[in-house]
Amino acid sequence: MDISGVKVMVIDDSKTIRRTAESLLKKAGCEVTTATDGFEALAKIADHHPDVIFVDIMMPRLDGYQTCALIKHNDVFKNIPVIMLSSKDGLFDRARGRIVGSEQYLTKPFTKDELLGAIKRYVNHAA
Repeated sequence: MDISGVKVMVIDDSKTIRRTAESLLKKAGCEVTTATDGFEALAKIADHHPDVIFVDIMMPRLDGYQTCALIKHNDVFKNIPVIMLSSKDGLFDRARGRIVGSEQYLTKPFTKDELLGAIKRYVNHAA
């Protein structure tokens, strides 16, 4: 399935993670927007209207759970799939991600297939 032209946002305070995800996604033809934290992301979501959002859990100022909850409580953006990214793989973290409305949970380090698979999974639903 072709995912070129899909607008993806990657929110992570790690420059390495942002660059890695951006590189993989651009090679697949996606339009990528990045943000370093939830505050920056919320402003960019309004400008870019991404099709899928990847958000790190552990970030300064506004963490991934708070960011996801704010996206999901906004009538304009609540239908955008949010995929949590975390180095923690605990049941509690996954459950908390579900509670705030995330669609999926990927553990870092993620693979190219996991990243692209998550996008294909939700772009199919949107199409």
